[in-house]
Amino acid sequence: MMKKFLLVLTTAMAFNYLCFVGQASAAQYSPNFKGTEIVEFVTIVGKNLKKTMIIDPNVRGKINVRSYDMLTEEQYYQFFLSVLEVYGYAAVTKDNNIVKIIRNKDAKTAAIPVIGDNSNILGDEMVTRVVEVKNVTVRELVPLLRQLSDQAGGGNVVNYDPANVIMLTGTASTVNRLVKIIERVDRAGDQAVEIIKLKYASAGEMVRIIEAMNKPSSGKAGQPTFLIPKIVADDRSNSVIVSGEVKARERVTRLVKRLDSELESSGNTRVYRLKYSKSEDLVKVLQGVSDSISSESKGTKSKARSSKKRDVSIDAHESTNSLIITAQPDMLRSLEAVIRQLDVRRAQVLIEAIIVEVYETDGVSLGVQWYNEAGGFTQFTNGPASISSVAAGAEAAAPTKGDYVPAEYNSDNVLIKEGFYQNDTKGDYSILAQVLGNVSGMMFGIAKNDWAAIVQAVSSNTNSNVLATPSITTLDNEEAYFIVGQEVPIITGSTSSSNNSNPFQTVDRQEVGIKLRVTPQVNEGNAVQLTIEQETSSVSGNTGVDISINKREIKTTVMADSGATVVLGGLIDEDVQESVQKVPILGDIPFIGHLFKSTTNTTRKRNLMVFLRATIVRDAGLMAEISESKYNFIRADQIRKHEEGLSLMSNENMPILPQWQDKLTLPPSFEDYQNKLEEKNIGLPKPPTVSEEKD
Repeated sequence: MMKKFLLVLTTAMAFNYLCFVGQASAAQYSPNFKGTEIVEFVTIVGKNLKKTMIIDPNVRGKINVRSYDMLTEEQYYQFFLSVLEVYGYAAVTKDNNIVKIIRNKDAKTAAIPVIGDNSNILGDEMVTRVVEVKNVTVRELVPLLRQLSDQAGGGNVVNYDPANVIMLTGTASTVNRLVKIIERVDRAGDQAVEIIKLKYASAGEMVRIIEAMNKPSSGKAGQPTFLIPKIVADDRSNSVIVSGEVKARERVTRLVKRLDSELESSGNTRVYRLKYSKSEDLVKVLQGVSDSISSESKGTKSKARSSKKRDVSIDAHESTNSLIITAQPDMLRSLEAVIRQLDVRRAQVLIEAIIVEVYETDGVSLGVQWYNEAGGFTQFTNGPASISSVAAGAEAAAPTKGDYVPAEYNSDNVLIKEGFYQNDTKGDYSILAQVLGNVSGMMFGIAKNDWAAIVQAVSSNTNSNVLATPSITTLDNEEAYFIVGQEVPIITGSTSSSNNSNPFQTVDRQEVGIKLRVTPQVNEGNAVQLTIEQETSSVSGNTGVDISINKREIKTTVMADSGATVVLGGLIDEDVQESVQKVPILGDIPFIGHLFKSTTNTTRKRNLMVFLRATIVRDAGLMAEISESKYNFIRADQIRKHEEGLSLMSNENMPILPQWQDKLTLPPSFEDYQNKLEEKNIGLPKPPTVSEEKD
């Protein structure tokens, strides 16, 4: 036991001796530099601390510093960093015990360490730290912090709004000081939320009164922002939600509780001036709501309570667009909540329909017809004229030779009147003109001896490209109608007199053009439902009875996002026809067969599409922007026409819209107009004086 005790005692004494020797042997420094080049200073410190120093070429100057205390190795390194910071330089620690000495302003972009809350880096070592802010906006806080940071040197303060964080760069002591300031400011911005449930008053009316009190008076400086609480009304639960600084919340809470008291009388009359809705439209709705509330209260409350008479009077005053309601306080609050939710600004919808039609028609006709005077001919009806009709017209147009009138003699055989031929009778050209008037293209005819032939050839090409963009703006759930066209008269009946001398006709007028009828319904979010009737019609030509009208009509209901283009419908039509009329056997002979047949080819392609774009307009700013865009489009087109000019008239006769402005421009006064003309060297006679008028 004695041996063991001596062994333990000896071991303890040896351990204490080693610790004492280690402490005594720890290096201590007493720096003293006077007029020393900073490069030499860095070299000496690196040698003492056994660190590899890499010095930037821009580092230069002399230092004067002295310490009267003995410094440990850690204190000596902090002393080294402080000296560099005073002279505008910084040390950036790298791996493998390497330290870079650079200028302060270059350190913010170097690979300095990024520290967190648990970092033990102190002093003047350059660091970067990311701080999350929870209760205030970094955009407002950063300008204040930059005044406390060395922005000209190595300090830097940057905010990132999406994450509401601040990135601080600088010495560890400066960064830690800024972090403490941020923490205190962040706690001061912590605004709790308090919900006050009302018993008698209306939440919306209560919020209106308090907001009116918090408005700054004219000519006085407003309250600081953090002292003005945010107040919101929850109509569903008839509660007031208050958010803000503690004292401000308490002040609002006391005011709300004092105002939330029961009315002295059991009934009350209120006048509500509506802003957007029509008073006569709301009367029926409010009467239905009041009847429902009355029946519900009778079924749920006690007999004593339900026996109380609940008369409600709701009237509309159309001249001032107001509602006059007489009811009990609880009924008034319920009806007031309904009015507040219904009397809101209704959204408007701009509907733009785009009608695109591309129509192409090609036709080729070639035919040969023969005729023999002795009898027989070939005739094809798919051409504009037949050889028989041409022959009949030519025969009718041929003149008739006059008859011979013989000479006259008397009884003595003396010549009284010589014989002569009567004048030839002109033929009738109307039949031939009618036949040839139907010819389109080329018709070539030959006649020799008893044979005749005509060759007909025609090629037609029709291209049509129609683009129409009707647009209309209307309120939500209000039908709008738009038409651009004309009224075309159409005969609906006729009555003739007995001798057909005074026929009587009845005529109806039909609208022909582009029509658009639409009813939008704005849904929750950014979508709108549209009930659409779109029609495009045009007069195509005359028929045997009256005129024919082309008509394209779409009736549909679609759902579209605001500003998106949707296709309502369309038609892609392609028709190819070939008509061949020929003489049997002869028309089938190669090459020669074309002399005994008539061929007509037609192709028709029609592409018709109707698109629609609906834009929800919820505020006056967007409406003004859309109106300005349409206005400037028309004005730009007028300017283009003005630049092109008129061939036979002066360009001054072409109107140009004035520049877009919301306010109306009054016409110029006589003095302004006269001054304007004098500037153009035109001048006007001065108005006569009183004496001149008397003369």
